[in-house]
Amino acid sequence: MAEREEIELKFRIYDGTDIAHRTYLPSTTVATLKQRLITEWPQGKTVTPKSVNDVKIIHAGKVLENNKTLADSRITFGDIPGGVITMHVVVQPPLAKKKSEKNQENKQKMNSCSCTIL
Repeated sequence: MAEREEIELKFRIYDGTDIAHRTYLPSTTVATLKQRLITEWPQGKTVTPKSVNDVKIIHAGKVLENNKTLADSRITFGDIPGGVITMHVVVQPPLAKKKSEKNQENKQKMNSCSCTIL
């Protein structure tokens, strides 16, 4: 019975590599999963997360929230009993965020009017 309570997961990163393949308890939080992914991240990859906030886990088309557990996130099993659930991992480093903020500032500058009415 204990086997059914655990969920077998693996995480696929951007280049198709699977990491952190093991069983997890339904009470495991998404933030804990992200921390494990960071510690087990393969060396030598061009994109590497530095913090939990850099990582997004996607399951069934939804981005999982850090404060929720696997049970709260309604992780569903596949049609095959005892099957492995694959979740996708996206790394969104802060540099990309800063770049978008910079673009936002540039758009605001471009939209400003410098007309003089006499």
